[in-house]
Amino acid sequence: MVRLLSVSIFVLTSLLMAQAPAQTTSSWKILKPHWSTNDEKNFQAFVQRLGETVETRSCRTVTQCFNSAANTYRASDPAGLRYYADCADFPYFVRGYFAFKNGLPFSFASSMRLRNVAGNRGDLRYSAQGNEVAKKIDVVTRNGQFVNAVEIFNRLIPDETDSGNYRVNYTGNDSGPLFADFYPVKIDREAIGPGTILYDPNGHVTMVYKVTDDGKIYYFDAHPDNSLTTGSFSIKFVRSQPGQGAGFKSWRPVRLVGATQNAQGLWLGGRIEAAANKDLRAYGTEQFFGTNGAATDWTQSKFTYQGRSVSYYEYARLKMAKGDLKIRPVDDFRSTLEDLCQSVQDRVLAVDVAIKAGVQNKEHPARLPENIYGTQGEWETYSTPSRDAQLKVSFRDLLDQADGYMKKIAAKDPSIVYSGSNLPRELLDVYNAESQRCQMTYTNSAGQGVTLNLEQVRQRLFGLSFDPYHCVELRWGATAGELSTCGDSSTKRLWYSREQRLRNQHIRRYDIKMDFSLDELANPSPANGTATPIDIDIQKFLRSLGA
Repeated sequence: MVRLLSVSIFVLTSLLMAQAPAQTTSSWKILKPHWSTNDEKNFQAFVQRLGETVETRSCRTVTQCFNSAANTYRASDPAGLRYYADCADFPYFVRGYFAFKNGLPFSFASSMRLRNVAGNRGDLRYSAQGNEVAKKIDVVTRNGQFVNAVEIFNRLIPDETDSGNYRVNYTGNDSGPLFADFYPVKIDREAIGPGTILYDPNGHVTMVYKVTDDGKIYYFDAHPDNSLTTGSFSIKFVRSQPGQGAGFKSWRPVRLVGATQNAQGLWLGGRIEAAANKDLRAYGTEQFFGTNGAATDWTQSKFTYQGRSVSYYEYARLKMAKGDLKIRPVDDFRSTLEDLCQSVQDRVLAVDVAIKAGVQNKEHPARLPENIYGTQGEWETYSTPSRDAQLKVSFRDLLDQADGYMKKIAAKDPSIVYSGSNLPRELLDVYNAESQRCQMTYTNSAGQGVTLNLEQVRQRLFGLSFDPYHCVELRWGATAGELSTCGDSSTKRLWYSREQRLRNQHIRRYDIKMDFSLDELANPSPANGTATPIDIDIQKFLRSLGA
């Protein structure tokens, strides 16, 4: 979506307004001029209820979750309210919905522009140096007219927000009418909790819903098909140039000033103002610059905890744990596998949505999208390159996690609690058991169920097609007899073969054009992937450690 940029505040027109005398249920009536501490606590509880409902897969879409018991406000929803959001819209939808139901002020950026920094160009969702706010929508009652909440949620949030809203420089952007909606937070349990945003600079937005006592941070996220999934913070969320604003951030507190309260207790008129960074206790930048002060080169940032040098991801977990972190490797490894299993199960549903839409029956386009990871329309809704890249990173993380346990034991790291004699063997046993337990089934083109376990998915991971125009068998990397039910033409099979280099890569690239034709894919280049995938053979790795 291309949005016109403007430096002026967006004034809500009659399109957004409902006449006050009608007192319609869609009228956004402001009962409090600012969010109290109790409001923020209630918001956190609301987010946690939603997230935990998704975690148990009691609901799988935004629509299902907001119609579930987790949403205690559902009975009072105005007619016509649509429950829809993709990853970028979802935090705005949740925060705005809670504000609407509780009569609180709300404001959001409806248009962004590139920061005026050398070399900053291209798609706002993947800008090299980040963005700044160009236009905002403020929920303010004007001349007795209330903002129409249905218009906000059904049209304005979906149409006028995207992941570029979160790609904002870590400092500044906190004053005047065009303030940023979010600010970076410290890495601690007071600053990070349900409702905190976790932004992946590869273009994905998630929202924290719980933090466990052992420091694991769990998030849930929406997708273009309106589905909701959960996961945990890990190396999947890369650090990046500070101007891109990646990582953990919180909603900037807003308040309604200059308003008057009528006899019914409603606040009318006024304007929205925001708290500056310097006034926010939770504001922090160590996620960009480490614990030893701002480095000239952010890539050289160092993290230390109680005198020990640790990675950023270790630091985050140590800081988020209650008390001194104690990791029991076998249990910790099993937890990671359970999370990975759920990600595979979620992919089943994502592919199934594409198959039910019949995309695989269409002729393959003459070219791939300009960028397979960041696009619009049918490809964005039904393809899975980003989801598949995260799976590859997650499987690789198993090797790194096991290696980390061994190194910590050798270094007598106090955070590791292990009294056994052969950790690699125990981890391998856990992997094999969890792999057998983690069963997923897809329905092939003949209507028959095909069941795979986690290890089978791992073995064919780089064969899983992200391309929605392929048959379901190729979407799941089928070969030999399993592939016999696929009705794809020879041309589509050739597309599958020539996309192998793209499937081999695990790093999502948004800075290169990928609109290759079939003939162009036949010529290897740095732009169309890599010849060799990363090693994700966890069984082989654990045996090499003595399992």
